[in-house]
Amino acid sequence: MAERILVTSALPYANGPIHIGHLVEYVQTDIYVRFLRSCGKDVVYFCADDTHGTPIEINAAKQGLKPEEFIGRWYDAHQADFRDFGVSVDYFHSTNSPENKHYAEFIYGKLKDRGDIEKRDIEQAYCETDKRFLPDRFIKGTCPNCKASDQYGDACEKCGKAYAPTDLIEPRCALCGTPPVRRHSSHLFFKLSRHADFLQETLRRPDFINPGLATQLQGFFEKGLADWDISRDGPYFGFTIPGETDKYFYVWLDAPIGYIATTEKWAQTTGKVQSALDYWAEGSDARIIHFIGKDIVYFHALFWPAVLKVAGLKQPTAIKTHGHLTVNGEKMSKSRGTLIPARSYLEHLDPSYLRYFYAANLGPGVEDLDLSLKDFRLRVNGELVNNIGNLANRGLSMLAGAALDKRLAPATKEGPGRALVEAALARVPEVRESFEKLEYRNAIRVITEISQAANGFVQTAAPWAKVKTDPEAARADLSDAAEVAYLLGALLAPVIPRVAEKLFAQLNAPPLTFEALATASYPLLDRSRPVGTPEPLLPRLEEERVNAILGGTPASTEPAPEAKKAAKGGKAEKKAAEPKPAEAKAPEAAPAASAPGEIEIGDFAKVELRVGHILAAERVPKADKLLKLTVDLGEGQPRTICSGIAEAFQPEQVQGRKVVVVANLKPRMLRGIESRGMILTAGPGGKNLSLLDPGDMPPGSEVK
Repeated sequence: MAERILVTSALPYANGPIHIGHLVEYVQTDIYVRFLRSCGKDVVYFCADDTHGTPIEINAAKQGLKPEEFIGRWYDAHQADFRDFGVSVDYFHSTNSPENKHYAEFIYGKLKDRGDIEKRDIEQAYCETDKRFLPDRFIKGTCPNCKASDQYGDACEKCGKAYAPTDLIEPRCALCGTPPVRRHSSHLFFKLSRHADFLQETLRRPDFINPGLATQLQGFFEKGLADWDISRDGPYFGFTIPGETDKYFYVWLDAPIGYIATTEKWAQTTGKVQSALDYWAEGSDARIIHFIGKDIVYFHALFWPAVLKVAGLKQPTAIKTHGHLTVNGEKMSKSRGTLIPARSYLEHLDPSYLRYFYAANLGPGVEDLDLSLKDFRLRVNGELVNNIGNLANRGLSMLAGAALDKRLAPATKEGPGRALVEAALARVPEVRESFEKLEYRNAIRVITEISQAANGFVQTAAPWAKVKTDPEAARADLSDAAEVAYLLGALLAPVIPRVAEKLFAQLNAPPLTFEALATASYPLLDRSRPVGTPEPLLPRLEEERVNAILGGTPASTEPAPEAKKAAKGGKAEKKAAEPKPAEAKAPEAAPAASAPGEIEIGDFAKVELRVGHILAAERVPKADKLLKLTVDLGEGQPRTICSGIAEAFQPEQVQGRKVVVVANLKPRMLRGIESRGMILTAGPGGKNLSLLDPGDMPPGSEVK
């Protein structure tokens, strides 16, 4: 029987929107799950809304809603965000469900039957102004361990230590700010201290958790592992505890049980297994893998395995933990505008950009990830658009041209093209191992190197020059480049699935998987099938659009409808999202000796200069001074530019040259040809012109 794998992400709290910090985890998990599916593994991926607790009860009341109505709105919003970011959960459920109530009561009953529940009279913080006991997150003060201020009542966000709310120094009610008083109440405790040896052994298991975190968790054992209060006083939105009066399960008891409840709901809905116990029973052969943030390690690595053990259920096989997200080097903050909701991002940009950037920076460790907007734009443009996207589009565009008629060449027995493809295939095991170990950044590095090698091959082969004199040689070169593009689609499918789907469609080829690649050899493509219709896989990221996700850009830079279409569907042309400079007017005559008028730096900043690569050149009929150039600006689809350099250069002299292009010049009709840009030259004109050489920079690179 094939190995079964159950993967979960931490449950988003139904008290607000999904933001881009949450998405680090959901994208990381989704890449892993998609990779396993591509390998042919039997894997299911579950998540759910975490719906209980005092914050939800209070915020629902503030909006005049019942808690069920309040969480229902976030349930719909969270599902939409998952869908639009391509997070491919097999089932998304809610902890406020019959299934979760059943398993919470089932597990509590098991803990109680085995003597692991004890009732104790405790002293708690009580707010006399709000007339309620204050649960962990509704009391703030100074951490008793590291003395950090403004910490919650259950654990310190700075040092990571857990403590009782009554241990806080100078506590205050988080609702009204008044100091609480202390009152006594009976509570139910899970005897976590009885399971210290088991948990120590669990932490020593290979691959259970990051070794550094395992060491950090030893701090909980040094002072003696504390028992855990699993009950809360009313008013409280949650499940009542059987046999008790006005007592509710603490949200952190039933939240992880949501993993089991979601499995149960999926089983009932699909009929693929009889119940959640097919995965969660103690003797199950399934692997259970949790993806979480480093701030909730205590609950998942100590409390949760102990509860499952006592209840006679299967403990997690591995806990994969990631760090936090910072934006431009700073902690995410509402006041700074860097707490960016997923929906706000989607209003401006395609999710594939963010998925790629996260993958390019994620490893298996718990270090924080910084979303520097400049690095984000440059890396996505340099690697994903200019390198990978450019290889696919320029190769397929030439294959789809009239001269080659969308037909691929037969596979060659030898030669540089075949060697290129076989070298790329030889690197697939590196990518596979990197995905398996969550070394996504290494996988992306190898993928970009494969693409760079293929772009270098195309550059050297120059099929745009061969197509007129030896079209079959050009076809053979482009067909081998298409093989590499096909392979790149397979390798990138877990990371940017929608882009991969577009690429497979343009190749007119079925999706290529890691399972197929395990035994694949040259050629990968069915050479008898014509390629499809090419188009740019993704437009370039423009600075204004990237900065707009912070919400601080002027209204004039808000996306036009065409730009929103590009962000969501990737089909609008780049020029629709670019700022349009004012159309130049003919200058008035000036004295010959006068110098050009001074300009401000802002005037110069309007000019967008980029590196262009001339793919083809030909004379314009009945125009002695014009050459028609096909120029690659790293946009996927080359531009046509008419340039007045025909007196200084023959077409063959400029073909293959790198040039500097004014990329945001308004399109202009010249001799019936739409020219989209201007080539920069130096010299007095006529035969005395030199092309400005930007050096060995990839097409689309900015010139400053």
